[in-house]
Amino acid sequence: MLNIDTHILIYALTGELTATEKKTLSSAPWSISAIVLWEMAKLSQLKRIEIDLEDAEVCRTLSKIHTWPIDLAVCRALKKLDFKSDPADELIAATSLVHHIPLVTRDHKIKTSKLIGFA
Repeated sequence: MLNIDTHILIYALTGELTATEKKTLSSAPWSISAIVLWEMAKLSQLKRIEIDLEDAEVCRTLSKIHTWPIDLAVCRALKKLDFKSDPADELIAATSLVHHIPLVTRDHKIKTSKLIGFA
């Protein structure tokens, strides 16, 4: 299973993945932190993305992706992270750490981590 960050999910939904990302994402089932759905809703509300979370096709696609909760284990893992970023990115990374799943991201701050496994 792969943990994908918000922007990778957006790129997947809009057809903007790189060839390497497409290959990586085709190798295993996808999962996301619950904060990814919140970020997408906010970005849509602010008109920074053109993904309609009310669209039936988008809803079908998102319903097929495993969503990890933001639970006590994830929140406790935040203090173990070896990088600083915005809270959503830290929760996404902590989700990978807790569940021992590689993260797919383009984020340079997250990629400095020596703790997080990357796909």
